[in-house]
Amino acid sequence: MKIKKGEFIEVDFVGRIKDTNEIFDLTKEDTAKENNIYNSDFQYKPVIICVGEGHLLKGLDEKLIGKEEGKHKIELKTEEAFGKKDLKLLRLVPVNIFRKENLKPFPGLNVNIDGIIGTIRSVSGGRVIVDFNHPLAGKDLFFDLEIKRIVKDDKEKVESLVSKLSKEFEVNIKEKKAEVKVKLGEKEKEFLKEKITKLIPNIKNVDFT
Repeated sequence: MKIKKGEFIEVDFVGRIKDTNEIFDLTKEDTAKENNIYNSDFQYKPVIICVGEGHLLKGLDEKLIGKEEGKHKIELKTEEAFGKKDLKLLRLVPVNIFRKENLKPFPGLNVNIDGIIGTIRSVSGGRVIVDFNHPLAGKDLFFDLEIKRIVKDDKEKVESLVSKLSKEFEVNIKEKKAEVKVKLGEKEKEFLKEKITKLIPNIKNVDFT
């Protein structure tokens, strides 16, 4: 059965940079351990997403439409992934800025300047070039991805949407109402309620506790 926009599916994936084969994102614990990138603070498991809702990288999300359950290799050109590098996002920063923070700048160091994360590309005399492009900008990517199943259970669907905003929650479904126990702000609750009732037609109302 071909995947349609708006369907919930469970996926496992490993994302790599095409030129270097370096892994930049994955859901599989065994692969993380095999490649010495295992992080004990990260929960490795398949993820449930709603196709077309931007739960994955946009280019990847779009290419899931029309696929069937099973394993796929999906390539994303630079334009489909994080786009080309923008020279306007390369900034010249005086080295004194770093010295005031007791930082010794060097190429490859990630820094936070005015609330924006950048990567130092070069250090020359009193000048530092900081790149505020996404680290994967300008790169072609590919994914080894498995569509494990189409999710039919409404409780699983609601849980997948709530999990995008909080890690601690509890969901119960009674008739056509979802009862969600979670700590969120009012705007987040309104956003979540709108998403749940829009994407899961069987759910007509959402109560938060």
